[in-house]
This record gives sequence, C-alpha cells and structure tokens, in this order.
Amino acid sequence: MSDLEQSVQKHLRFNLTVNLMDGGFFGLGWGFGSIGTIIPLFVSHLTTSALLIGLIPSIHAVGWQLPQLFMANTVARLRRYKPIVMMLTIHERIPFLGLALVALFLGVLGNKLALILTFGMLVWQGIGAGLTANPWQSMIAKIIPSDWRGTFFGSQAALANILMSVAAIAAGYILDRVHAPLNFTFCFLLTIAGLALSYIAMGLTREPVDTEKTIPERQPSPWKGGLEILRGNRNFSAYLVIRLLSQFAMMGFAFYIVYGLRRFGMSDLTAGFLTAALTISSTVGNAVMGWLGDRFGHRAMLVAGSVAAVLSSLMAWGAPSISWMYPAFILSGLANVAYWTTGMAITAEFGSEETRPTYIGLSNTLVAPFTIIAPLIGGWIAETSGFQSTFMVSAVGGIVISALLVWLVRDPRPRLKAENI
Repeated sequence: MSDLEQSVQKHLRFNLTVNLMDGGFFGLGWGFGSIGTIIPLFVSHLTTSALLIGLIPSIHAVGWQLPQLFMANTVARLRRYKPIVMMLTIHERIPFLGLALVALFLGVLGNKLALILTFGMLVWQGIGAGLTANPWQSMIAKIIPSDWRGTFFGSQAALANILMSVAAIAAGYILDRVHAPLNFTFCFLLTIAGLALSYIAMGLTREPVDTEKTIPERQPSPWKGGLEILRGNRNFSAYLVIRLLSQFAMMGFAFYIVYGLRRFGMSDLTAGFLTAALTISSTVGNAVMGWLGDRFGHRAMLVAGSVAAVLSSLMAWGAPSISWMYPAFILSGLANVAYWTTGMAITAEFGSEETRPTYIGLSNTLVAPFTIIAPLIGGWIAETSGFQSTFMVSAVGGIVISALLVWLVRDPRPRLKAENI
C-alpha cells in the first residue's frame, strides 16, 4: 500500500463524515432557494414569460456540465484539489446573496432590471457550479476509495434530499406568511446560511498531497486528450453514448405533473403527494443503489435505473387513473438516481489519477447540449402528438439504453483493479 493510500485510509472515516455534512447542509440551503420551485416562483413575480421561467433549470444544468472538460488540464496538474475547490465553490454560493439583495430592493430596481440581475445571478451560479464540479469530483475520488464511492455519493444525496425537503416545507411557510418580496429575501438568506455551513464542513476535509502523481511538462488540449481517450477506450465511449441517450429516456419525466393536471384534473394536494413520492423514492434509492453499486457494480445499477425509466414511462403512457402516476413518479426517482448519482460514481472509476479529470469533463461537457435538446424535443412531441407519444419515445429510449448497457458497457472497476495488481 502506497503512502497516499495509507493516508486516505487513515482519514477515511473523518472525510466521510465531514463531506456528508457538506452535502447535508448544501441540501438544507438548496431547499430554501430551490432552482426547481422557489426561484421560478420568484421569477414569476417579475415576468409572465413561460419561456424564461422554463429556462431556469436548464441554465443550472448546462452551467454545471459545460465547463467541466475545460477544467480538466488544470485539475490534472494539481497534487491537492481542495484549495481550488474552496476557491471556486464560492461562485456557486455567493449569487444567492445577490438574489436576496435583488428581492430586498425590488421596489427600487423595478421588475425589468430585477429580472436581468436575477438571470445574471443564475448564470453566475450555474457556471460557478460547473467550474467547481471537476475538481470536487476529483477530490472525492482521491480521498474516498472506489469500494466506498457509491455508498458515499448515495448517502450524501439521500441526506441532502431529506434536509432539502425539510427546508422546502419551511420555505413554504415563509412564502405564505411573510409579505413579498421580503419572503423571498428571507429564503435566499437562509440559503446562504445553509451553504455557508456546507462550506465550513467541506473546509475540514483532510486531503493528502499526492507526491506520486506524474505531471507531464506539456499536456495536450483537453479536446485533443479527450479525443485520444474516446478513440482508445471503447468501454468509456460506449458509456458516454449511454449518458447522451439517457437524456431522451428521462425527457418524459418533466411532463408528468402537467399531464396529471390536464388528463386527470389533478388537485394541488395530489401534486404535493406525488412530489413527496418522488422525493422519498430518490432518497431511498440514493442510499440503497449506492450501497448495492459498491458491492455488485455500478453498471448493474445503471441497468436497473434504465429498466425503471422504461416502466415509469409505460406507467404514465397507459395510466387509466391518477393513482397510476404514483408508481410512475417513484420509478422516475429511481431512474434519476441511477443516471446522475450512480453516473458520478462510475465515471470516477475510469482512468488514473492523472487522466480522471478528463474523463469527468468528457462525461459532463459533451452531455450538456443534450440536456437542453432532449426536453425541447419532448415538448415538441407533446405539442404535436400528445404527452403519451413523449412517454412512449422515452420508454423506447430506456429500452435502447438497457440493451446497450448489457451488450457494450463493462463495469470499469475490475479492469482498474487488474491493472494495479
């Protein structure tokens, strides 16, 4: 066992604890300033444009994915990742203070200027998250051994979901009982408080210096290095195709609530119960699938998630009543866990310490365009042929992904272990 591995094992329990705290506090803060609910609600007070409101989740998703490959060379040359993580993550946290100030001075700014500033903050936050993502994932892959990563990612996401749900309930009371726009100011300030606690917990991470890592004097551009990886590693190339196609397998999920409203006249209370079912399934799925992935391979969890996506889409497609939407939501939660949380765990298995940042960058940056394209295609299909057509296309996408996973993708961990023997 190398000195680096000995240091990692020595501090493993401590690093697991503080990074679980980091994820938990991040989720707590995120619940008060959710990209999916709170911020769209705030923007709806500034504009009636459905297009602008609908762009909010996409800005965050693309901002998180797009910069990661561009960070690969910088990250690959580092012997410690924590300093750059601590510096860059400020840019995904401080914009919420800006949002609090926009809400506080809304009467002075006016809706138009406030809307411009709000979207400026959202772009800043999304890009800040994307710049942080590659070094953060590289740090986690370094300080947490491969046979613990799935459990860690799953447990962290589960804890974040639980505290996010608690914060979302508290935010609902604040929005209901405090006059606008002060209610949003309080919510965004509480977001900052949660993210500050998360930052402190992350700062406690004990990351050893990697003195064994080989750093070349010259590195190819991330695009050239990425192209060499795609040509030389067919297993990763096949996995990347899965990542791209998964956006189409999940594109129907975004329309479940609207479908329930239009097809079954769903009440707001039922919508709340369905959202709760989704949150609970995601929480349980993160913890269980992460643990199972560490023991039976993360590819198996991706296959299970793809099957869940197929069944979810078919449930929604053939639903004769609103009660059928409950299993559809539950299964969609499991599919999301497989594609995103398990996806992070399996991506970290590819490559060596030197090449891992490029693998991480490729698996996110190249997916970014499809993150926008897939929902647009799903919406176009829904408008021209109906929601059920969107659900059926998603089901077919899930079937294709399941087949590709079984026939083309191998779990990278056994190969890496064999290389190190």
